[in-house]
Amino acid sequence: MALISVSNNALQNITAVPASVASGALILLSTQTASSSASVSFTSGIDSTYDSYVFKFINIHPATDKQYFTFQGSTNGGSTYATTVTTTDFAAYHTESDSATGLGYEASADQAQGTAFIKISNTVGNGADECCVGYLHLFNPSSTTYVKHFINRSQTYQGDNYSVDEYKAGYFNTTSAINAIQFKFASGNINDGIIKMYGVK
Repeated sequence: MALISVSNNALQNITAVPASVASGALILLSTQTASSSASVSFTSGIDSTYDSYVFKFINIHPATDKQYFTFQGSTNGGSTYATTVTTTDFAAYHTESDSATGLGYEASADQAQGTAFIKISNTVGNGADECCVGYLHLFNPSSTTYVKHFINRSQTYQGDNYSVDEYKAGYFNTTSAINAIQFKFASGNINDGIIKMYGVK
């Protein structure tokens, strides 16, 4: 496919556009809206169709104050969520009052060959205007040769009025395909919020 460029930035001079979606495009596969939900699970559509999948979580608001937003993967279509993981995590924070700032490794948020749900945000407040947002990028979940890597970034309105920017990465230490993902808070329901799943073309 020939690359079409516009040198003078005038859109009216474009005479042709690509006939197909460009490589790297996000293809929306599923949208779920939480409403006093114990969890949100994606149990279909995670297969070999795409090499990687992106989950975007938008305005995730907990029913219970100061709770970690978490996720886990399944190799059996969602019957169980306890896949072995190793992760790493660091975060930057800043208070509304400008009284504290910091950047550091979050040892309490990582796992070494654990099977617990994985913390992907700091503790989210349940005030009317408090929530967390971010994304999870899962790579090659259908591989039966390699472990399954993931990268996550979240921004949280933390329960003590902190802005927390958190980075996490890790891998599911399994050569079985990951075919389901579940999101939930460490305790209490997801009061409301939206999670979208995309395939990366």
